[in-house]
Amino acid sequence: MATNVDAAGEPIPTSAVLMASSKHIGTRCLAENVAFLKCKKKDPNPEKCLEKGQQVTRCVFGLLKDLHQKCTKEMDAYAGCMYYHTNEFDLCRKEQEAFEKACPLE
Repeated sequence: MATNVDAAGEPIPTSAVLMASSKHIGTRCLAENVAFLKCKKKDPNPEKCLEKGQQVTRCVFGLLKDLHQKCTKEMDAYAGCMYYHTNEFDLCRKEQEAFEKACPLE
């Protein structure tokens, strides 16, 4: 995996990056995700929940940016391992431990 950021320095939300940061997403973006799911349950029309979906997306992008700034090396190592091992958590425990130590859950 060449890089986890685009030309502007923004994190690219690949499956490996999202899997590596999934615990953080679940913690920091909980309210946005719950609001989106409630909206979807209330009305299955996709147009009705666009704003809630955009709030989830903004939250995740903001989180990825923060994680990339705070613990770049550990995040890149963990996401790189997840990419190499096709998102198998069990094969990346060492990198996960270093990442979670550098960027603990809030």
